[in-house]
Amino acid sequence: MEKIAAKSIISRAQSPAWFGVDYNMNIYRGCNHDCIYCDSRSACYGIERFDTVRAKRDALWLIDRELAAKQKKGVVATGSMSDPYNPYEKQEQLTRGALEILARRRFGVAIATKGTLIVRDIPLLQQIRAHAPVLCKLTITAADDALSQKVEPGAPPSCARFEALHALRQAGLYAGILLMPVLPFIEDNEENIGAIISLAAQTGANFIYPAFGMTLRQGQREYYYAQLDARFPGLRGRYVRQFGSQYECASPRAKTLWQFFKKQCDAAGIAYRMDEIVRQYRSGYHAEQTALL
Repeated sequence: MEKIAAKSIISRAQSPAWFGVDYNMNIYRGCNHDCIYCDSRSACYGIERFDTVRAKRDALWLIDRELAAKQKKGVVATGSMSDPYNPYEKQEQLTRGALEILARRRFGVAIATKGTLIVRDIPLLQQIRAHAPVLCKLTITAADDALSQKVEPGAPPSCARFEALHALRQAGLYAGILLMPVLPFIEDNEENIGAIISLAAQTGANFIYPAFGMTLRQGQREYYYAQLDARFPGLRGRYVRQFGSQYECASPRAKTLWQFFKKQCDAAGIAYRMDEIVRQYRSGYHAEQTALL
């Protein structure tokens, strides 16, 4: 595990409306889940050797110092730029250490991950939930394991993520699915979306938050197209014709899928609107903690 220098780890969230978080925290840099669509590969982020996971030096000391200086408690998000439960976390335990600090400093947490190691930290998440909001988001974009392993070859298969989601819900934690990105011409069909909703209902998922499409920009686009050539031969040309050099690439079926998705989620009692998800997971906590800026 490489260590890299860092002056700061906790930053103010640019948009608290995004899952109601107040701060962001990225302990690791880079990711080895090798998802073919990852936006974090984009050149604008300047992450060299993206597939190499590196840990920030003195991460836990920095986190403790920065949280101690915060005048306002709040929800700290992790997982926006690198997965907090990458395979190295099993030995490094930096995410676990950060959760221990959040519990001691009485901050909440919102975790986004594809890693099933999150179940290891269920007792810590329950400890945090006793005084602050906890939100667990597992990214699942393909119901079929064979497809998930084609588009996310380094991540646990979808079935393992559904099992982790079930364990989180059984532990009484607020947990659900990030259904994003839904890759155009690959995952944007009723069969895939319907199966994910059905499996989510079986696990007791609280929510599914979707994005029927993806981003494509410099760095990310070139990598994605190369992966399409290798894994989905002939599909690159369809993307070029449909999207050109667009950054936001919505599925041509987005409107139809949204109507199908809403109907299925309503029938299953699964939340899917951002304001509803935020209200549910932050419900019952002190107004100072839950107020959105």
